[in-house]
Amino acid sequence: MTRHLLVLGGARSGKTAFAERLAMHEGQKPAYLATATALDGEMRERVESHQRGRAGRFATIEEPLALSDAIIRTSKQHDVILVDCLTLWITNMLMAGEEVAGAVEQLAETLGQVQQTKIVLVSNEVGLGIVPDNAMARTFRDLAGSAHQRLAEICDDVYFVVAGLPMVLKGEAPSMDTPRLYEA
Repeated sequence: MTRHLLVLGGARSGKTAFAERLAMHEGQKPAYLATATALDGEMRERVESHQRGRAGRFATIEEPLALSDAIIRTSKQHDVILVDCLTLWITNMLMAGEEVAGAVEQLAETLGQVQQTKIVLVSNEVGLGIVPDNAMARTFRDLAGSAHQRLAEICDDVYFVVAGLPMVLKGEAPSMDTPRLYEA
């Protein structure tokens, strides 16, 4: 049985770099399942920069909404899937008028079904700051927090990354033979 992982952290905390190292260490045929949608020039530049940074290391699949379906499809060809990121997926769901809590539960069920492929979920921890000043932002924060709790419950390993340093919240510390494990 494969261990699934959840990697949480703030913006620019090093969580994606850590998750990429985990995925590269864990699999021979890694896939990068990206949920971002490039709605403006700055976001397009970010997406292109990320794509260049992982070129040749990961097969890239882009899916902003149907995450569970994409995981099931991708798991048939890859031994590890890095999903980056859940908070962008939640944003996409909210903007599309989709029911987020049901989709999170479907994702949890999908993780239970996918046993031959390791899934590494990446998400922004957004509940550590001030209370947002508008209803939509508060709804987003609440949905992200609920999603993190549900997924942390079922993932075998949960990490929180701060300043490029991963802390084990649940499970085991990664045993990677990479000397620069904590470099962001």
